[in-house]
Amino acid sequence: MSAPALRRALTTRRIGWTAAALAALMCAVVLSLAVGARPVPPAEVWGALFHGASSPDAEVIRTLRVPRTLIALMVGAALALAGTVLQGITRNLIADPGILGISQGAGVAVVCAIAFAGVHTLTGYVWFAFAGAAVASVAVYAVASRGRGGATPVKLALGGAAINALLVSVTVAVLTTKASTLDEFRFWQVGSVAGEQNAQVIHQIWPFLLVGAVLVVCVARGLDALALGEDVAKGLGQNVAAVRIVGGLGATVLTGAGVAAAGPIAFIGLAVPHIVRAVVGNDHRWVLPMAALTGPVMLLVADVVGRVVVPPGEVPAGVMTALIGVPFLVVLVRRKAVAA
Repeated sequence: MSAPALRRALTTRRIGWTAAALAALMCAVVLSLAVGARPVPPAEVWGALFHGASSPDAEVIRTLRVPRTLIALMVGAALALAGTVLQGITRNLIADPGILGISQGAGVAVVCAIAFAGVHTLTGYVWFAFAGAAVASVAVYAVASRGRGGATPVKLALGGAAINALLVSVTVAVLTTKASTLDEFRFWQVGSVAGEQNAQVIHQIWPFLLVGAVLVVCVARGLDALALGEDVAKGLGQNVAAVRIVGGLGATVLTGAGVAAAGPIAFIGLAVPHIVRAVVGNDHRWVLPMAALTGPVMLLVADVVGRVVVPPGEVPAGVMTALIGVPFLVVLVRRKAVAA
């Protein structure tokens, strides 16, 4: 098959997978709106959204489930994009906001804000989360860049693990000495898209998510070049330092906003980029949009499963994504070990 024919076939495949991701996202949204402690028929969901139905079920959908679904859409896309760009700029296939300590950095900052600064609203959380995520990012890179070879992928992973362990210890220490903080923090810590203030949260975080998404999309070509190695990327005219700074800033903004809104939800940033690259290849101009579609699907499905697995209670979405993500990480490590 000729090169143009191969390119057309690859483009057709990518378009097909993108359409499938859109269909999966729509199905996940419908499930999120219809499934819960009280199942609602799809016809009732349609009436609540588009015909102004006034039944109790319609009010539940509009006031609780629609904001919850929108939060899952936004946070899922943010974490997936952040994980994709972090794997690109570090050239480390196990990089994600959780493993590199960025999520935990945002979490520590939120704990300190609650315990010592008297902050109890998302408007206050989000700025502390940004600061914590940024400090953790710089700390991990500073630790990994020392010694021969600079910040290699292995050193970044090890540095992230070390910083993550330190930040977990700080969190435990603060909660131990400030018991009054525990009640407010414990539900947020496990990661959840449920909450009575979700409508307010949406209005407060969407500008940050938009800025972060624009930043990571701007470095798509740079990430493709960087995947070939720093020397090759420089030879192709890419400013490697600028790609890493802009991409890292975008990942920090996305992670900070996502963690402030829903807590440190794990494994979406790790798993989604691998799933996406398996179906559309390594071109980040396709990988990033597909990650923005696939991340919300994963988080919405996890949230829906968490609602029905132990009725009438709920398992937070962060717990469900961890249950999904741990086996995925084990399989990934085994595959890499076999390949080596």
